Amino acid sequence: MIIRPVAHHDLDALQQIAVESGPGFTSLIDDRTFLRDKIQHSIDSFARRVYEPGQESYLFVLEDEDSGELMGTTGIEASVGLSSPLYHYHKSRVVHHSSELDLFNSVEVLNMCNHYTGCTEICTLYLRPRFRRANAGKLLSRVRFLFMAQHPQRFADTVIAEMRGISDDNGESPFWNWLRVHFVNLDFATVTHLSGAGNKRFIAELMPKYPLYTNLLSASARDVIGQVHPDTRPALAMLEREGFRHKDYVDLFDAGPTVEAERSQIRSIAQSRQCRIQVLDADTAVLDPGPVCGEGEPLLLANTATAGFRATITEQARYLPEHQLLQIPADLASQLSLEEGAIARFLPLNASSGERQTAEHWSSPSATRFSSLNRSNTEEFRHAL
Repeated sequence: MIIRPVAHHDLDALQQIAVESGPGFTSLIDDRTFLRDKIQHSIDSFARRVYEPGQESYLFVLEDEDSGELMGTTGIEASVGLSSPLYHYHKSRVVHHSSELDLFNSVEVLNMCNHYTGCTEICTLYLRPRFRRANAGKLLSRVRFLFMAQHPQRFADTVIAEMRGISDDNGESPFWNWLRVHFVNLDFATVTHLSGAGNKRFIAELMPKYPLYTNLLSASARDVIGQVHPDTRPALAMLEREGFRHKDYVDLFDAGPTVEAERSQIRSIAQSRQCRIQVLDADTAVLDPGPVCGEGEPLLLANTATAGFRATITEQARYLPEHQLLQIPADLASQLSLEEGAIARFLPLNASSGERQTAEHWSSPSATRFSSLNRSNTEEFRHAL
């Protein structure tokens, strides 16, 4: 399984994924022109030299190298809400109190807002059902954090994820069905298509601008506020292990929760490590390893490129903390476009998932910080070889 940036030859497969994902998955819609433009925007974003986050959009695909088929997608929006408003409902409470009558009433309300303007959004995570296998979902979810860790200047300090809300087998949202009856007479598939295509003018024109008292909603609409679609629960659980939390902001159409985290505090970013690569083949003179870490354990490994970004999960690597060196076989190095002595970034999957695994397991007392590969470290590495 190889993660790489999307390319124009992925258009047909991407359109099929848009069909499979169904209504509510607004970051991919079944519109060939829209998808072609999305691919081009992603290609331009990867190629652009960036010093601070702007309107870049990074779309990655997961490829089965044996068959060449696309297994799924995952993406990052560098800074949302700049060219097109990003609307949410914020759930809060209003208190009505009369001291004269000794009456007190606390009521839940939804207020429309643009709270997350300028934040980075992780999005477009979809793993096709027939390709669901061990570690595929983890790769799609966490690879975005490895890319952020290597290129922090491209992303905002706050990272959000909009989780898909509840819809039935017919693709109908109970929350939207209530809004449709009272405010916007458009079906759920239509409004999600319009929003996904960036046509949000109808929101400002037709959606209620005043607080919605949730006790006035139907029971079916009220019950799904802040709830996730069953297919989205594993993705939400992974994000919660990364440190993401729901702070009562929900989607305008299906009331699914939006979760957030500070970029520097995301577990996979904080625990990722930068290293140099030693490519092992039959002729390699292998270093005296000293302490060895990670042999036989799953690592998420990526090169440090942008347009040429590649990543995968492997159990064929071992880490030498004394040398800040990751040893990998030649065929894996080729798949990830890594050469001898190249810088790479890796993440121990067990550590990032919250299982007990201390930092000392991946470092030695004499090792300097993994991220500070300075000139003296480079010379020491060359001398050791």
